[in-house]
Amino acid sequence: MTSMPGKPEKPKKPNALVEIAITIVVPALVLMKLSDAQHLGPLRALLLALAFPLAWGLWDGWRRRRLNWLSVLGVISTLLTGGIGLLQLEARWLAVKEAAVPLAIGLAVLASAWTRQPLIRILVFNADLFDVDRVHKALAERGTEQAFEARLRQGTVLLAGTFFFSAVANYVLARWIVVSPAGTEAFNQELGRLTLLSYPVIALPSMAMMMALMFWLARGARQLTGLELEEMMMAAGSS
Repeated sequence: MTSMPGKPEKPKKPNALVEIAITIVVPALVLMKLSDAQHLGPLRALLLALAFPLAWGLWDGWRRRRLNWLSVLGVISTLLTGGIGLLQLEARWLAVKEAAVPLAIGLAVLASAWTRQPLIRILVFNADLFDVDRVHKALAERGTEQAFEARLRQGTVLLAGTFFFSAVANYVLARWIVVSPAGTEAFNQELGRLTLLSYPVIALPSMAMMMALMFWLARGARQLTGLELEEMMMAAGSS
């Protein structure tokens, strides 16, 4: 279906592999390979490595023409890492920082379960993934809106659990890998290894949990709306 006249099209999502390369692989390689005195040294290598995810987050916000809270959190996290390195704080503060971001999100998500707008509507049940209008119309026709709202709140609690998992895993992994003082070549190399390992050890399991939650929510919506999964997903509704 063609877009309505005058309605701005959503910017295309960037290639996931490019994003992983810029925000994870390249910074890790810079930290691990260029932190010695023969190349950039610890400070300049750290600043260069942090420049990649920082620039990506700023570019993503500019591309969307609006603030994306995940990009904002990424920029803040990057700046905090840079601050720990520049101030040469103890390595344990890096572990605290790694855990603090997902912990704060998890607490916010959990608290929203008892509000009129649980955050699962933004993170999972949103217009990028689901044909929200179609789902709500079907719920209204069947009189199952309250039952769906209850499922959303239950899902919000489960969603908070994925962020709590990420917080604990981030803290444990950072404490295990990063043990050298900030501002040293060893610290940079350990930070690089942490960056590489965090994706398969933490990000992928968290994504799997998020996908499972999405399909759990879709299954409940299917029972309450009578719509098939393909009818509820945004790709089907926009075709």
